[in-house]
Amino acid sequence: MKSGPIILIEDDEDDKGIFLDILKELQVPNPVIWFQNCDDAFTYLKETTEQPFVIFCDLNLPGLPGLEYKRKIDEDKALRKKSIPFVFCSTTADQHTVNKAYTQMTVQGFFQKPNSYSEHKKMIKLIMDYWDLCRHPNSK
Repeated sequence: MKSGPIILIEDDEDDKGIFLDILKELQVPNPVIWFQNCDDAFTYLKETTEQPFVIFCDLNLPGLPGLEYKRKIDEDKALRKKSIPFVFCSTTADQHTVNKAYTQMTVQGFFQKPNSYSEHKKMIKLIMDYWDLCRHPNSK
């Protein structure tokens, strides 16, 4: 697995726990940095010198919503240059929101959280494997 932390922006403690349990079962070695809101996550991205492996972001968050957070990243020249893979993973995924994410910003994935643990695990494994193999501007 490529190095760099996995950024998880999720305000639901249960969803965070499921995500962490799945990564542990999948033996993903990357550290997870968890934020309950996008404002703190944005501050982290601006201040860190690390190259995050991937960002998993919920849509409906307190304060700055997920879509606006991604727009803010895209508008920041330094953060945009980092080319951090960005994936929305949300309970709701209506077509209007999906279209907006792909046509108005640089989103690399939009997933609806599955209802079952096994399907959720399969989805996260697929995403992690994809970004581990994928080349992008800041791949090493």
